[in-house]
Amino acid sequence: MSVQVFKIPNSLKKDAKYTFCPGCDHGVAVRLVAEVLEEMGLTENAILAASIGCSVTLYDFLNVDALEAPHGRALAEATGIKRARPDKFVFTYQGDGDFASIGLAESMHAALRGEKLSAICINNTTYGMTGGQLGPTTIMGQITTTSPTGRNKEYYGYPIKIAEHIALCDGTAYSARVSLDSVANIKKAKQAIKKAFEVQVKGLGFGFVEILSTCPTNWRMTPEQAHERVKNEMMPVFKPGVYKDITVNNQ
Repeated sequence: MSVQVFKIPNSLKKDAKYTFCPGCDHGVAVRLVAEVLEEMGLTENAILAASIGCSVTLYDFLNVDALEAPHGRALAEATGIKRARPDKFVFTYQGDGDFASIGLAESMHAALRGEKLSAICINNTTYGMTGGQLGPTTIMGQITTTSPTGRNKEYYGYPIKIAEHIALCDGTAYSARVSLDSVANIKKAKQAIKKAFEVQVKGLGFGFVEILSTCPTNWRMTPEQAHERVKNEMMPVFKPGVYKDITVNNQ
């Protein structure tokens, strides 16, 4: 009987201090990104445009070159990097507030232009770093620090469904939504990240993955309860799936 050894990818810094909250899925997502970078041989050639939010210190975890972007401007910065160095693999890792609120214009227009970039967006339905305020993906009825009676359409409008909107952009080569609530879905998430990276490597256009994630601290839940919330409350609203893949014949 062979024993599998848990291996830390070389694309992850082994002396990094863990700065995410206990039970947060950012750690899993970062690990998946690191594994895909290494497996595809991209680590030495990658440049990260780091966003503002819980992922602000991502360059402390990944062994890649990185630049810090102002809040919401990660894909604008990534566009400049890629156009200046088209030989590099350029990607962003952003929260839903950074990607789809203050940075919505930058995100949508990068996809509309078909920039050969890859973007990861963590959707935890709240502004995690700044205290749990209502964000662009906060679901209907959800209580946050700025929606104490729950989100309602009359006052706050509806949450944005990011993967679907990005899929509508003509320059998008791949858009998918995945979840980290189970081992099976974590495996699917890794496959989606790999595909979003592959379309950039092949020069096909913009690659995007929205990842449904927990925020146990701001949700005031245990990690187990938070994963149940992802499955029972978030996934019915934000349905996982591939919304665009130009490598598939029927799209």
